[in-house]
Amino acid sequence: VQLQASGGGLVQTGGSLRLSCAASGSIFSINSMSWYRQAPGKERELVASDTIAGNTNYADSVKGRFTISRDNVKNTGYLEMNSLKPEDTAVYYCKALGFGYGLGAFDVWGQGTLVTVSS
Repeated sequence: VQLQASGGGLVQTGGSLRLSCAASGSIFSINSMSWYRQAPGKERELVASDTIAGNTNYADSVKGRFTISRDNVKNTGYLEMNSLKPEDTAVYYCKALGFGYGLGAFDVWGQGTLVTVSS
C-alpha cells in the first residue's frame, strides 16, 4: 500500500488549500487516516485524524479552520485548510492505518507536501 500526498503550495495569509492523499494497492479498508505536519526545526505534530466510523480529531491550533474528510470509494483522504496563517507553514504528511487483501494490517506514510503561507 502506498500513499501519494498532493495539493501543497504557496498561499497568502487567510487563503485556502486542499490537500489530497491517495492510497493505492490491495486495500480492503482504511480504518484511520491522519494528517501530520513538520515545520522547520520542529517535531512532527498531529494535525487531524479520522476513523472509518466518522470520528474526527483536530489539533487545537487548527480547530475551526481545517476539515478532514475522505472518499472511501476512491481511497482518498482530504484536508481542507482555510484561514491559513504563517504558522501553518510546514511539510504535511498523510498516514493511513488499515487492512489489505493478503497483506494484513498496514501503517503507511505519504511522502509529504509543502505548504507555505506568506504574511
